[in-house]
Amino acid sequence: MNNTRLTKTFISAMIVAATVTAGYASTISHTMHPYLALAVLALAMATSRMRVKLPGINGNMSMNLPFLLTAAIALSGAEAVAIAFLSTVVQCWPRNRANFKPEQMAFNLATMSFAAASASLVSHATWLSHTSWNSNALGLILAAMTLFLSQTAPVAGVVAVSESKKIGAIWWALAHLSFPYYVVSAGITSMVEAVGIHLGWGLALGVFPVMYGIYRSYRVYFSRIADSVQPEVLVRGAGAGA
Repeated sequence: MNNTRLTKTFISAMIVAATVTAGYASTISHTMHPYLALAVLALAMATSRMRVKLPGINGNMSMNLPFLLTAAIALSGAEAVAIAFLSTVVQCWPRNRANFKPEQMAFNLATMSFAAASASLVSHATWLSHTSWNSNALGLILAAMTLFLSQTAPVAGVVAVSESKKIGAIWWALAHLSFPYYVVSAGITSMVEAVGIHLGWGLALGVFPVMYGIYRSYRVYFSRIADSVQPEVLVRGAGAGA
């Protein structure tokens, strides 16, 4: 990478931001839900290795987003951060004895922890209950938007710093491919919540086959358009769309 010092500074700043945000979200955590948290963690870890290569970008999109979103809105801040952290470790662990890159792992963990903590804080904000809108629906929308921005913006930022490119162009290349998946994930999360309320969280595990179907569909779709997209240089991030 070029501009190594600036890149390391950016990563360090991201680690500090994640530590502060995650620490604050954990200290004001709501009631713990250990059994639900374990179920969501298992699903997030299982789907974290379902990664789709984004065409024209050296990055990927993971299928664990609905479970990270579920954790942010249905669990405590501490549980949401823990699930994001552990599933990111599983997602980013090198395959086939590939070289382990500590700085890349640190950046990915910081980005996902920051995003999960931010989404949890937004979805549990007290002012939501005082609005005329449906607080649950609004909380879900805001949490999805927060995850989207908190995951894509840092990735675009570190690439812009390391490769001396314009952050706006990099962010757009990343965002326009991944944004529809965030919309789909928000819809899946709302369905998981509905199943959890009426039928019990055990049956919510049925969303796993749905995510596998989406994973296969994205792989086919992106493979068809890959040849028509000019390659750009992006780092491989942890979150969906990165």
